[in-house]
Amino acid sequence: MTRERPSGFVPDVVDAIFVAEARDLGGMPAPGPPEIAISGRSNVGKSTLLNRLAGRKGLARTSKTPGRTRGLVMFSLRLGRAAPLSELRLIDLPGYGYAQVSRSERQTWQPLIEGYTRVRSSLALFVILIDSRRGVEDEERQLYEWLGTEHVPAQIVLTKVDKLSATERGLLRERCRKTFGGRAPIMISGETGEGVPALWAAIFEAAAAAAAGSPPGDSTSAPPEVEEP
Repeated sequence: MTRERPSGFVPDVVDAIFVAEARDLGGMPAPGPPEIAISGRSNVGKSTLLNRLAGRKGLARTSKTPGRTRGLVMFSLRLGRAAPLSELRLIDLPGYGYAQVSRSERQTWQPLIEGYTRVRSSLALFVILIDSRRGVEDEERQLYEWLGTEHVPAQIVLTKVDKLSATERGLLRERCRKTFGGRAPIMISGETGEGVPALWAAIFEAAAAAAAGSPPGDSTSAPPEVEEP
């Protein structure tokens, strides 16, 4: 049972620490608190968003060189008493797309990510980040469809929306609805914090559904619509 939260709730992160970076599944610590996997193309703003969620500027390393994350990087967050759960883990997945690493190294990431997704019992939500300026590409669509076949709850998040006009946002939202089966994406800015409460709401909902043993997919209901300014 979760506690009621006010609209726009962002939890107080009491502590945020690096736990491990696993280059194979054997390097992962034992399952524990709910895990939120964060994926996306290189340079999508993943580290900025992870730092925003953790309330720490330097927890996840940001770099001008795409593809810096090479394994499954795990961070543990301890939340304040007002939050509906006391602890969760954020899993930073290797970026795909134009990461500046060898092809052979990139090819090792797919079985690592797929293996983690299939066997990790504590995985509560898989977040797919999409750069709002680039739009949806084949990798994102295929990843979302594959997660559906694996019955893994997934949430589409459009990053860097502070760079878009209201018209561009509306058009992109509708394109995402058509691509992802009518579900509304969360539109977010790691720089300004816009959309972060909506992402936290999706995280808490997914964690609650996982704890209750709800059927897969229950925690990926579309977030509430917000009128654009």
